[in-house]
Amino acid sequence: MLLLGIDIGTSSVKVSVVDAASAKAVASAQFPGTEAPIISLQPGWAEQKPESWWDYTRQALQKLNQSGKYNPADIGAIGIAYQMHGLVIVDKNKTVLRPSIIWCDSRAVETGNKALEDIGGEYALEHFLNSPGNFTASKFAWVKQNETAVFEATSKLMLPGDYIAMQLTGEITTSPSALSEGIFWDFKTDGLATRIMEYYGFSEDVIPAVKPVFSVHGTVTKAVALELGLKEGIPVSYKAGDQPNNALSLNVMKPGEVAATAGTSGVIYAVSDQLVYDPLSRVNSFAHVNHTAAQKSIGVLLCINGTGIMNRWVKDTAGNNLSYADINTRAAQVPLGSEGLLILPFGNGAERMLENKMPGALISNLQLSTHTDKHLFRAVQEGIACSFRYGLDILRENNMKPSVIRAGKANMFLSPLFTELFVNFTGVPVELYENDGSVGAAIGAGIGAGIYKNAQEAFSAYKPVGFAAPQKCNAAYEEIYNRWKSLLHKSL
Repeated sequence: MLLLGIDIGTSSVKVSVVDAASAKAVASAQFPGTEAPIISLQPGWAEQKPESWWDYTRQALQKLNQSGKYNPADIGAIGIAYQMHGLVIVDKNKTVLRPSIIWCDSRAVETGNKALEDIGGEYALEHFLNSPGNFTASKFAWVKQNETAVFEATSKLMLPGDYIAMQLTGEITTSPSALSEGIFWDFKTDGLATRIMEYYGFSEDVIPAVKPVFSVHGTVTKAVALELGLKEGIPVSYKAGDQPNNALSLNVMKPGEVAATAGTSGVIYAVSDQLVYDPLSRVNSFAHVNHTAAQKSIGVLLCINGTGIMNRWVKDTAGNNLSYADINTRAAQVPLGSEGLLILPFGNGAERMLENKMPGALISNLQLSTHTDKHLFRAVQEGIACSFRYGLDILRENNMKPSVIRAGKANMFLSPLFTELFVNFTGVPVELYENDGSVGAAIGAGIGAGIYKNAQEAFSAYKPVGFAAPQKCNAAYEEIYNRWKSLLHKSL
């Protein structure tokens, strides 16, 4: 039995076929080869066309099928992971009405702040575990306020993964996990957040049918099967946001377990069996993939928008066509502390952990006679590692105290230098795994389709491929971190 996983990322769509018996990828492909564009009509805005995601998915699947490494007829279930918080709206004919307002778009910050003030912080945190903030519900409210005709034509609203599932199956569904990431879920009532719906003036009809994450969300239509070389009737049996899915792919499912990623954005994701919320909404709590009314499972998410995107910026700006591996090598030639150069990596929209402030990226203490491109490369990695420490301290305030963090050996964790900086600034060891969002989505599909009894069976052979522990005495790291934190507070 083969499983197909689709990961709708910001920069590309990646697809993988996984052998259910071994839980290993047979073949993978992605599209496009270069990073997908983000439409930014105004500062702080970020949009992408859902139709492009579907086009990328089809082209990636066709590329995957052409590999000849498997028989598409053997695929028995499909899972989807997707960039979180994006707003997709369609009319009664399932036609997209406007580009998706994606996760790093900041236009709805004030809309959410006013909602929090009017609804009341205590109510919002106890019921939604979050401020309405800049999440999907507030993005839809922005559409209502500014694009009346589009709002009135809306039949259903979706997250990005729901849209791809709709294209595959013709069905529109959602889940408690998806609704919670949009601030449409009430954890006190274990149902739709009627207070948000009433406050923003949304009809409940715009919410799709609610199903568990691990369940059949529709089956592949005949037309799609013919186009993509798949069998008609294959179930889409799993849909999850990229960070809950990343936690699944690292087998982070139990209370106290913690995952991290350092891609375009940076994330620490901790699982709790309590309805955890931060009084300032600097970290966000969503229903994890295995959350039920009877057995609470909350993913506590710390997000840093300016992570890998900052590393890419310095590569593109000062890298002179160097590869990431070259940049890592050059950065490692500079001593700890980058000879006084400090960088704040916050230049990618409102930062939730900074209470939705937008301080922008900052380069401080640049000395023209001392600092070179090598110093810039290292200072960026140090700044990103410090931002993880800052966020982890917020999680610690909320009783999340990890003894080890699991991360995929990918993106910035491919850099031995960054991994070293991460563990020494945070003081927490890291286990590295060969993980991938599309592979995780495929395994999720296997669980949802009943091919695996549960996640424990699916990950029974899962082993780390690397381990990094902090130094026993890291006073030098503490001194650098305190200088970095002081600079951050001044900038705020």
